[in-house]
Amino acid sequence: MRVLGIETSCDETAAAVVGVTVESDVVFSQLVHEEFGGVVPELAARAHIEKLPSIVAKALSDAGMDRPDAVAATAGPGLIGAVLVGLSMAKSLAAAWNVPFIGVNHLEGHLLAPLLEHPAPEWPFLALVVSGGHTTLYDCRSLGDYRVVGETLDDAAGEAFDKVAKILGLGYPGGPIVDRTAIGGNASNVKFPRPLPGEFDFSFSGLKTAVRSHVQRADRGTDADVCASFQTAVVDCLIDRVAKAGRTLGRTQVALSGGVAANSELRRRMSESGLSVFVPPRHRCTDNAAMIAHAGRLHLLAGRRDDWTVRARPSWSVENP
Repeated sequence: MRVLGIETSCDETAAAVVGVTVESDVVFSQLVHEEFGGVVPELAARAHIEKLPSIVAKALSDAGMDRPDAVAATAGPGLIGAVLVGLSMAKSLAAAWNVPFIGVNHLEGHLLAPLLEHPAPEWPFLALVVSGGHTTLYDCRSLGDYRVVGETLDDAAGEAFDKVAKILGLGYPGGPIVDRTAIGGNASNVKFPRPLPGEFDFSFSGLKTAVRSHVQRADRGTDADVCASFQTAVVDCLIDRVAKAGRTLGRTQVALSGGVAANSELRRRMSESGLSVFVPPRHRCTDNAAMIAHAGRLHLLAGRRDDWTVRARPSWSVENP
């Protein structure tokens, strides 16, 4: 089964075809948001309307096909206007081609993305989805059976990266910029806190505030030192929660996904954690349609089909399909 996937949950306009392997994977990143320092929902939806038809056409062309066996699209969570664009087009295409359609949870797409690679984790495993909008640790028991083990109580890790980059005047999006800037810094030069609330939860708001307070000091040090110290604090918190959950639940495998999974320090440190770590290549950590097509394909092969009443959902927990 070859599935066309469409992803428009935020500011990436993407389409891909996935069968036994990824046959095409096309992503258009909307640069229009850079001048605003964050995603503008209305502009994102308009850009999806403009770009999606050509992105879908290229994905089909790259895969050497005129029509797929099924169509999958992100149905949420995400910016409601943006999600509606991709979901509406996916339903229309599936109806025109008379092929099955399925609405995919964007977060499930992320947590299943490591299964596209070889080797892949085997059920059950832990999955850490860490991005600008989400920092959640899941216990993944089988396809469609996921339990939230821990989650952020305030800012997501990626959001904290963006805000720290803004505090330092480094630009947007902050994650890659902070990662690059940290390369020349000393992570021991600034003592930032490691917030560890509850048993497995995360909190990054206080850490962000600590950075803001520190950079107002005369002896603040270099941007590189601040970025390296901040980044290390975030990674310490993430690894602590994952390692603790692994010991408590008896899980030895962890799948890492989401935009922050592209961070070099997190990838390096997680590989040294003693767990079996599965991380997608960097271009599949950020939003993409291959993960949506893949998740949709797994559910379609398991016998699931959706009808045309599937709605766009700005909020949607993977615990409640």
